[in-house]
Amino acid sequence: MQEQNNEAGNAYWSSRLAFILAATGSAVGLGNIWKFPYVAGENGGGAFVAIYLLCILLIGLPIMMAEIMLGRRSRKNPIAAMQFLAEESGRSKRWAGIGKMGVCAGFLILSFYSVIAGWSLAYVFRAIGGMFTNIDLAGANQMWTDLSSDAERTLAWHSIFMITVVIIVSRGVTGGLEKMIKLLMPALFLLLLVLVGISFTLGDADKAISYLFDVDFSKISTGVVADAMGQAFFSLSLGMGAILMYGAYLPKNASIAKTSLAIVAADTSVAVISGLAIFPLVFAIPGLEASSGPSLVFKALPQVFGQIEGGTFVGTLFFTLLFIAALTSAISLLEPVVSWLVTQRGYERTHAARVSGFIIWVLGLGTVFSFSIWSDATLTLAPKIGDKIYVILENQSFFSMVDFSTSNVMLPLGGALMAYFVGFMMKPEIVEEEMNDLPTALFKLWYFLIRNVAPVAALVIFIHVTGIGAAMSVLFGWS
Repeated sequence: MQEQNNEAGNAYWSSRLAFILAATGSAVGLGNIWKFPYVAGENGGGAFVAIYLLCILLIGLPIMMAEIMLGRRSRKNPIAAMQFLAEESGRSKRWAGIGKMGVCAGFLILSFYSVIAGWSLAYVFRAIGGMFTNIDLAGANQMWTDLSSDAERTLAWHSIFMITVVIIVSRGVTGGLEKMIKLLMPALFLLLLVLVGISFTLGDADKAISYLFDVDFSKISTGVVADAMGQAFFSLSLGMGAILMYGAYLPKNASIAKTSLAIVAADTSVAVISGLAIFPLVFAIPGLEASSGPSLVFKALPQVFGQIEGGTFVGTLFFTLLFIAALTSAISLLEPVVSWLVTQRGYERTHAARVSGFIIWVLGLGTVFSFSIWSDATLTLAPKIGDKIYVILENQSFFSMVDFSTSNVMLPLGGALMAYFVGFMMKPEIVEEEMNDLPTALFKLWYFLIRNVAPVAALVIFIHVTGIGAAMSVLFGWS
């Protein structure tokens, strides 16, 4: 197929399948394989999974469709897209701020994402070298501490990962992104399925299935619902401009609804299957808990791999899977920045990838040092409201601050504003034109969700995770 350039400064995806693989690669990342299992474990298993799946349908899918529609309609990078679409509907060009916030969030997220991805690559080589063999929990903890606290080694892995991402993105859509993703995504799904088979053979599959799918309504609480909404939102890479940017490369004749549904189904499947791959192994080792938290991957699982037959092979598979998932997401996080530099600043693509990659690499040093030479340095986020000081985060590392400000503030707020823009700011006839492949009844349902459910739910996530509700209580004297 002959490469055809669009206004985003690059070629279209060669097919709908290529776009689905790319967007799925953007959505599938550390959040699915690393975060979903431990968040499910912390929130009671089946009750959390049930609410998570409901939130995917009512919140994630509608916003996914909206982001793809915005990208395809504008054929521009997120910042230029929001300005163009706002002016097209007679609205203020200040709506471009949504695009700026999304691109900035992706930029910051990639700075620490690269460090975590570097650790996963380091663990691939530790697994290959047999370092998990007969390791106990104390040994696994020490292995993690030795790596994360060593600034030189962490910096080296961070650098290797960022160089890899820059090389792929610099080659463009069909020459770099699409070619690499067509290789990586099938490999990711294959590795995950192989890992599930091994996990079911060596672990406690019955207990894992019961844990994930038996719903105990007594465990459902406000916190579980909020965490499920947050996980559904963040696992789809919404609100950071990546899906919008990929939508700019989507051919006009591709169905947004069918494409979005395929992406959401694939992303959700990876999250659930990751739980099926991890929990049977966790339950097979006495003393390990499903609710081990964020350390489940780097601290608990090496001990599991060290005590099961074929642990070296299984461990290598798992961390290779984690690295591939991180790589496909990182590519989508760098692409909006590169596209903006190419189209708005006139950079050549390779130069744009190198410049933005270098800046992200420098920002990543803050995360590298947060676990080593800056481990004792802390920051506090405590805005003054009236005559009182409200502490949102206290004594947190540089990494924690960046993670909080992006994942808990910028993304849900950006998602809420994007849904509101589509639902209330864009001319209805423009929205109908772009979504014309949807049957009338389904279009009305989607439009209702994007206007009345998705933005409200995204704001609920924002209010819950930031604790802004308590701050408002202080401001208005409610407590």
